[in-house]
Amino acid sequence: MNSKISEETLTWTEGNVKGFQSKSLIDLNNGTVKLVRVDPQSSYPLHRHPDKTEYAYVISGNLQFTIGDDTYDGVPGDFFIFKIRTTHAISNRTDKSGIILIGAIKEGD
Repeated sequence: MNSKISEETLTWTEGNVKGFQSKSLIDLNNGTVKLVRVDPQSSYPLHRHPDKTEYAYVISGNLQFTIGDDTYDGVPGDFFIFKIRTTHAISNRTDKSGIILIGAIKEGD
């Protein structure tokens, strides 16, 4: 693993959900960190992870985060935690892209 990663040298990769692209910064067995670009009017559906906690830090844009039964508006500087086995979703209901830093920490084993 490199000690320094220059984001501008990485390529945006389309994910499993249309409107979500990522640049992988760390990809280890026990955790990941990536930049995620969320296109305008895009939504990542409700889902949950049986073995990891995820987190999101909003870098740019105005995104909506659903965590369990709660929905939050996220603006730059906001940090969200999606605890293990908790349903969560991310939406961009605006006409501008948003960028978030997403990480996951695998639990157990």
